[in-house]
Amino acid sequence: MRADRLVSLVLLLRQRGRLTAEVLARELEVSTRTVLRDIEALSAAGVPVYAERGRHGGFALLPGFRTDLAGLNHDEALALLTAGSGRGELVFGLGSALASAMRKVVDALPAGHRATASDAARRFLVDPETDLLARRQVTDEIPGDTMGEVRRAVLAGHKLRIHYAPTGREPRWRTVDPIGLVTVRDRAYLLATRSGEDRTYRLARVLAAEVLPEPAQRPDSVDLDRIWRERSARFLSGGDHVTVLLRLHPARREELLDTALAVRARTPDADGRLRLEATFQDMRHAEWALWQFGTDAEALAPRALRASLHERATAMAARYRDDTREAAAVPPGCLPAPE
Repeated sequence: MRADRLVSLVLLLRQRGRLTAEVLARELEVSTRTVLRDIEALSAAGVPVYAERGRHGGFALLPGFRTDLAGLNHDEALALLTAGSGRGELVFGLGSALASAMRKVVDALPAGHRATASDAARRFLVDPETDLLARRQVTDEIPGDTMGEVRRAVLAGHKLRIHYAPTGREPRWRTVDPIGLVTVRDRAYLLATRSGEDRTYRLARVLAAEVLPEPAQRPDSVDLDRIWRERSARFLSGGDHVTVLLRLHPARREELLDTALAVRARTPDADGRLRLEATFQDMRHAEWALWQFGTDAEALAPRALRASLHERATAMAARYRDDTREAAAVPPGCLPAPE
């Protein structure tokens, strides 16, 4: 434990320069007395750390001193920076450990790549939607070479040709200006513009991709969280989309995530059922989707959907109502044997 803290102390001094004992204690979540003992231990071990006294004093390392994090390549560092750039610090109480890891990752990169990698990590957004629906691993099947080309275009800021297959239409090639990559629940998306218009492409529908040498037309800085919220809001407010208030058995929520366009949590009911708002493509889509859940789901609103599901259930019950005349006409061998 102390060895990790000593490494973190050295990295803080390398990356930020002169720091006071109070600042170091706050960053490392220890007392100032512990920091002073650690400074003495580093000096005894040969680390060139020295104290500067005065109003603007503190502790610093001699210029040129460098630590090493062997075996970490650029893609591995980028992956860790991406994980740390979102809400990872809130998970499982690992905030201080994550901060320490990020300092080591940044320090391991060549000097000319540190700012580049940190900026590149901002082009990735992991699971921005937070509610009681738990995050899941991305399960979209995306060929490695295709994903590699898309990622390179996003990071390099180059135009990208993709062979894209929209739902229900023939695939065709198109050239886009990539902005960033987003995962939402179990799906991955490319945010881009095409001829100046906003476009969002599901990566599982990208059949092939090719990085072009021309630079992409996009802003130098980006707020993917804001862009995703704006695009999602525009998408959900357009067309004939219908929002359904429903009660759902908790065991079926993953299926609802795969069916609905969007799901938002409401207060759970006393019987343990989830009370949710789900957005569907249209009323026909909503009726079809909820019918698949049987009695595990109940549509509470809109009234038109409840009426439609009631009519369908009534018709189904009438179809299978016991009819002795029809049952007698079925040969005995066609009926299942009683258990």
